[in-house]
Amino acid sequence: MARLLSGRVVIATHNSGKLKEMRELLAPFGVEAVSAGELDLPEPVETGTMFAENAAIKARSAAAATGLPAFADDSGICVEALDGAPGLFSARWAGGSKDFSAAMARIERELAQRGATNRRAHFVSALVVAWPDGHEELFEGRVFGELVWPPRGTLGFGYDPMFKPDESPLTFGELSSEEKHGIDWENGRALSHRARAFLSLAASCLRREG
Repeated sequence: MARLLSGRVVIATHNSGKLKEMRELLAPFGVEAVSAGELDLPEPVETGTMFAENAAIKARSAAAATGLPAFADDSGICVEALDGAPGLFSARWAGGSKDFSAAMARIERELAQRGATNRRAHFVSALVVAWPDGHEELFEGRVFGELVWPPRGTLGFGYDPMFKPDESPLTFGELSSEEKHGIDWENGRALSHRARAFLSLAASCLRREG
């Protein structure tokens, strides 16, 4: 049975972009969010073979270290013509310096090397909520679209500037925060992969204020 989240929670991330999005998504629910980075928690080694497994590793680690409920996102971009790469290794393609311009260039370079004309790709987000007593909840979201080159837009983060979702003529890098991960609560709709996963999480584990 789903368990409600309230009070203070830990967002198990050291990624400022993810933290910003998650805080904005949590805002309507009166939940106080603090990040693993702000608490100086170490980043656990992600040994999973699926997004959900890595998200669970991060959430469990933060919950155990703080005694608070924690949730973590593990996400990435999967390119059809690259057999789903970079996928689970999306962050690693950016290297230790988190240079996503280089990571996007690598995708484009590898597509060219394969002579690929298929530019279909999708983002995946797995959200895991973990409580200190071991209870866990998993929610997933996906968004499908096309890769563009050169990248467009300076908003968002990561691979956003080269991904155009099917539902928009703009890339994620050209969309405002509200356009990208705003949620239509009345109709249960969202655009980004993370917002879609969060929509499922909210339906099970959160209650809107007022």
